Amino acid sequence: MSGIAFAGNIIVDHLKFVKTWPVQGALSKVDRQSFVLGGLVNNCAIDLAKLDPSVPIQIIGRVGDDAKGDLILDTYAGYPSVDTGNVKRVGETAFTDVLTTPDGSRTFFTFMGCNADLVPDDFDFDRIDADILHVGYILLLDGMDAPDPEYGTALCRVLARARERGIATSVDVVSEDSYRYSEIVPHALKYADYCIMNEVEAGRTTGIEMREGSGKIIEGNIEKGVRALAAMGVHRWTVVHMPELSAAYDAQAGQYHVAPSKRVPDGYIKSTVGAGDAFAVGVLYGAYNGWDIEKTIDAASAIAAYSLAGAAASDAIRPFDEIMAEVGSWQ
Repeated sequence: MSGIAFAGNIIVDHLKFVKTWPVQGALSKVDRQSFVLGGLVNNCAIDLAKLDPSVPIQIIGRVGDDAKGDLILDTYAGYPSVDTGNVKRVGETAFTDVLTTPDGSRTFFTFMGCNADLVPDDFDFDRIDADILHVGYILLLDGMDAPDPEYGTALCRVLARARERGIATSVDVVSEDSYRYSEIVPHALKYADYCIMNEVEAGRTTGIEMREGSGKIIEGNIEKGVRALAAMGVHRWTVVHMPELSAAYDAQAGQYHVAPSKRVPDGYIKSTVGAGDAFAVGVLYGAYNGWDIEKTIDAASAIAAYSLAGAAASDAIRPFDEIMAEVGSWQ
């Protein structure tokens, strides 16, 4: 079969739109609410299933034996290209409360649930048939972030086993306000063929910040930071994305590439939820199809930009050719 496998965080997002953000101890009314699928696995798998139904997809992880777990698996039943046979049902499904105020500001409260217990034994490589395994989010998977005396972290053990089976590996990181990046992320890069993260995560991992405190990009640090990530051991592509641009280094070709993000039409953006995962899917889709880094980054940027029209992560995604044609018409 082959194709692309996604493993890691499988989450249900509980979206709540509130009148105002209350002071401590006060109350605010919720205008409306909805449940949508979230997390790396759901965002990436559904994006890819909508982009190109011909690509076989496997998902690996844990969902609870509860109503939220039912919602996840029932949703996947609508996508024939997605194989859920490697999903274990145990405990409580992970969820995130996403509170959005009228100005669009969002605050997140997450419950790790059974995602915290994902471990290397959950990866049955006799049943995983894929060309690429994309895993994340690093720093949001307690069991996979745990120390491993031989490999560095439990995730590294999984990545090493995948590469032994001839499966290319890819990793992504969660944007966490902490200093754990340099302690955990570099271990995984030694076993990664592809590394995809945003500029904040890259800066925390390498110590080379790509933005000033004011938010302005430090242009001289972008290439320096990307190359520093690659030097940590990434075997093929190191890709860093941000709202303004994306930058990548192809270790095998010795090629560095930077490209501006797509300029979206006025009033187009409804939400930025899932844009990073949409970008990652574009990178993986390019790698899967054997494209060079320049073509891949162009496609990934188009998919990420197009995704901004959806209220939830995968709402706006359409077949790849349709996305490229419409984005190409933007002025």
